[in-house]
Order: sequence, then C-alpha cells, then structure tokens
Amino acid sequence: MKEENIKQHFRPNEGPFIDQVADWISTAIAQYRPVLTSFLNPRQRYIAQTIANRHDDQVRVTSNGGWSGAEMQRLLFYPPYYKPQDSDFDLQVLEVNYPTKFVELNHRQIMGTLIGEGMARNAFGDILGDQGRWQVVVTTSMAQYLRTSVHHVGRTKVKWLPVTDLAAVLTPVEDWEAVTTTVTSLRLDSIVAAGFNYSRNRAKTLIEHGMVRLNWEDITRPDEQVVVHDLISVRHAGRIRLDEDDGKTRKGKDKIRLSVVHA
Repeated sequence: MKEENIKQHFRPNEGPFIDQVADWISTAIAQYRPVLTSFLNPRQRYIAQTIANRHDDQVRVTSNGGWSGAEMQRLLFYPPYYKPQDSDFDLQVLEVNYPTKFVELNHRQIMGTLIGEGMARNAFGDILGDQGRWQVVVTTSMAQYLRTSVHHVGRTKVKWLPVTDLAAVLTPVEDWEAVTTTVTSLRLDSIVAAGFNYSRNRAKTLIEHGMVRLNWEDITRPDEQVVVHDLISVRHAGRIRLDEDDGKTRKGKDKIRLSVVHA
C-alpha cells in the first residue's frame, strides 16, 4: 500500500504528520538505529503505530510517557534486534515545589507557564496533579532549562525538583465513565452533546466560542468529524475520548462507545 493510500484513511490535515512518521521510520530502517520522537498524543500514536505495522519486519515501535497511564508519550522506532531501555526516552519528571500553605496552583497555570516559555505542546508530557502536588514530565534538556531559567508559575515563586524515585511519580486518579450511546453523526458538537448530556445547540455554542479542544488543538468548527482515539477537552466540563465506532443502527445512527471524565 502506497503512502498516499494510507492518507486516505486519515484526516486531510493529518497528512504532514503522516509524512513525518514516514521519515522517522525511513531513518530507523536506513540507518539501522533507534529514532526518538517528541511527545505525541493518543491519536498521533495510533497513526504512527498503524504505519509502523506495515514495516513490522524492519522496524518496531514502543512508547513511554514517564508513567503507565500517560496521555502524552514519546515513541521510539527501532530495528528488530534492538532492546529498548527506559533511558532511551530521555525523560525526567520534575515536581513543582512552592508554598502550598499560602498558594494553590492548578493545571492551567502550569500549562500556561510552559507554553508562555515558548514550548510547543509536543515539547513536554503530562502534567500530573494530586491534592496540591504537581509534577510535569519533560526531556532532560528541558528539565535543565526549567530548573535554571523558570522561577515563577504566575506570580508564585517555584523550584523544579527532580523526581528520581519512580515510586514517587504521581498517578492521577481519573474516574473515566464508559458511555455507550448512539448519535446522529460523528460531528464534534454531536459527540460533546452525547458525552455531557448537553443540547446540540449548547455544544455548538461552546465550540464556536473556543471552549473545546480536539487532540489539544483549538477547534471552532462544530461540524469537525471525530474519529476513534480522538480526545476532546471541554472547558469546565471535562474530557471525552471516542473509544469505538460500531457502525450504523437500522435507523442510520452511529453506535459509539465513549470514555468520559468530568471536571
């Protein structure tokens, strides 16, 4: 199957990423060495795995995001002879040290600080929180930069402390709820409405007002098509993941299975 045929199975705007995956795989095969990617979201990893499976006799792929349930993970493409190690992923977990008795930080503030420092979303991994404690998964070079150059989150003075014991990495508890339902279409507004029991008009308005993200990208088109492995974030509501598309009912509706977590 040619690369252009592969693209037919994905969104048109995913074409450049498919080309990037093809380059990573070609490098791993031609140079017979491991190739490490930036942090990728679940949809990107699904695409990469799908393409890598076509070359299973020449290249393998594995991933690591610093903890077992990581959403953002780095992929490693490697020759079949190679045995990947955790150190190959060049990851460091940093804990945000700040005066918790006087200040309360949140996920959005930490994300905003990282983005405000000029980091693209694929430059760092998950932000982990648990009862006022916060950790972030980064590369070792990014860890050095944060520790020496970034001393505030908002107005709060912070230190970034390395987490050297894997047992000390936070494991966020998220109560994902399985939802099996039918929708008239796989439009973004339809999925948001189904996930949070909103009216279609309310979901449409939220999207048009920039309150919804699809795979970490701002989306303002209610008719954007959602596909399996997509992750939707709705501000102040929570997140939705499309896990399965089970085809049509007799009445022409789409049978789907979602995972939903409420904010």
